[in-house]
Order: sequence, then structure tokens, then C-alpha cells
Amino acid sequence: MINMRNETKQNIRSCYDEMTQVEHGIADFFLNNTEKMDFSSKNIAKLLFVSEASLSRFAKKCGYKGYRELTYSYEQDLELERINVNNQKDISFFSRKVYGYYQNILRDNYQSMDEVQIQRIADMLDKCSKVFIYGVGSSGLAAREFQLRFMRVGLDVDVITDTHMMKMSAALVDSNFLVIAMSLSGKTKEVSDSIRAAKKNGATVVFFTANPDVEIAKICDEVVRVAYLKNMDLGTKISPQFAILVIIDILYAYYIDNDSYTKSQKYKETLSALKGKK
Repeated sequence: MINMRNETKQNIRSCYDEMTQVEHGIADFFLNNTEKMDFSSKNIAKLLFVSEASLSRFAKKCGYKGYRELTYSYEQDLELERINVNNQKDISFFSRKVYGYYQNILRDNYQSMDEVQIQRIADMLDKCSKVFIYGVGSSGLAAREFQLRFMRVGLDVDVITDTHMMKMSAALVDSNFLVIAMSLSGKTKEVSDSIRAAKKNGATVVFFTANPDVEIAKICDEVVRVAYLKNMDLGTKISPQFAILVIIDILYAYYIDNDSYTKSQKYKETLSALKGKK
């Protein structure tokens, strides 16, 4: 059984069914190994009777930029396994690992962000009569955060995380509505079906996803690409919704800065309501 803390082995296991016979042999070695050794491509290629090019292709299929990145992650996880077996709780190892994941997400989000697109979406929020947000699982949690933030400044927002309600909502929207759909994988069937229905009824659709190449993205008005780590949607690394929340914060900051007086007044009104003031 794969140690749940060994994320490199989890990544390899998740791609196993898509591998060639040669790649299966490489995967079996890394999945079954528990010892630190010389993981250089030259040594492992010789040990497994494969080419160094095969090791490189294997690493990329597992979601890494190259073989060196895979072995770096693998060696870190072997050390984590060793700590776990010896029952040594080295919190600094865990903290560095988690901070590293968040830094990677922030960097990738910043590098891929389209600032002009954020402006366009903020304009859509101002012009629509109502916003519906569709999302399930961790994306649904991000959708609720969006609702909480933007309702505070006067935007009419409904979050729908129930798949049956999602389909009914999509069947009733029209050109006055803005639909924001969220799916890290881009492959959540219920979300994709709701996007199709909403577009058919004339709604404007903004799609938040880490997978902008999926077929459903082609019919959306805006596709916001968010950063992603391999298997992040499993929640074994960091909170999966974090990458979406970062984009929401940027959109929110820009949105309230436009017509800031009116929106600040709305914020004060909702704050008073929460405090029970008249």
C-alpha cells in the first residue's frame, strides 16, 4: 500500500493505467522501492535496462517537467517515509513542504494571470442582473467564498453546489445572467452539462479551471486558468480551492476599487445588518 504522505508515488500510481509496458516497469520500480540510492538517469536506466529518454517520458507522463524534478520529489518523500516509520515528528520538514506548494501555486497563478481578462470579468459583474456560481467539492467551497465576498458589496449572487439544482438553474437563466462555473479538472460532468445549458439559453459564462484545453472551455465567454499541482484535487497536498481563491481575491480587489463609494456604502450596510443595527 502506498504511504499517503508519499505524493510522488501517488502521482505515479494515478497515471499507471495510461503508461506503456516499458513505463510500467519503471513505475513498478519507483512504487516498490523504499531505499535511497543513486537515482541519476544513467544509473536507473542501467538498472532497469531502459533508455534515459524513456525515463524522461515517464516523468513527464507523471506530471513532472522532467526526470530530475521527479527524482527530487521522490527523494524528499522517501525521507518523509523514513521519518514516519521512525516516528520522528520533524515539523520543519512538513512546514517547508507545504510552504513550497503554496509558493509554487502563487508563482504559477501570477505568471498565467491575464490582467485584462480580470478587468473584463469585473465589467461583466457590474452589468449583469444576477450571478450564479456552479461548483462541486472543493470548487463549491471556493464558490461559497466568492458569494460571501461579493454579496458584501451589493452583488446578487447565488451559489449552487447541488447537481440537480445546478441543472435546473442552467435551464432558467437568460442573457441577463452571468454564470461562473468552477472545476479544477474541467471534467466535472454536471458542471459541463450546466455550462452547455446556460450558454444555450443565452447566459454569459466564465469558467475557472486548471485545465483550459477541455472541450467545454471552447464555448465559454471567458476561461480563467488557475494553477494546479498534480493530484491537488485529492486534497493530500494543500487545500485544492486555494488557487481559485487567489484569483477571486484579485478580482474582488479590482471590482471594489471601481465605483468604490457605492460599494463601500453597500459594505457598510451589510456590516450593519450583521451586527443587528438599523
